[in-house]
Amino acid sequence: MGIFDWKHWLVLLLVALLVFGSKRVKHLGSDLGEAIKGFRRSVNAEDEPTAAQKLAGEETVAEPRRLQESARQQA
Repeated sequence: MGIFDWKHWLVLLLVALLVFGSKRVKHLGSDLGEAIKGFRRSVNAEDEPTAAQKLAGEETVAEPRRLQESARQQA
């Protein structure tokens, strides 16, 4: 029951189809999928070290630690 009932979702889908039309709903779904893919790529790109860091043998996690250590030394 509640909002997770399949009947409620069916009614919402029909209302969306009536309001926006089938073309817009179809494009909305594909645009949402592309946005999610782009977000995943950007998150994965941030996790991977850059080429310069790979050559230097550093990891992306080491940078915040280094900043914390230098802040402690200055204090």
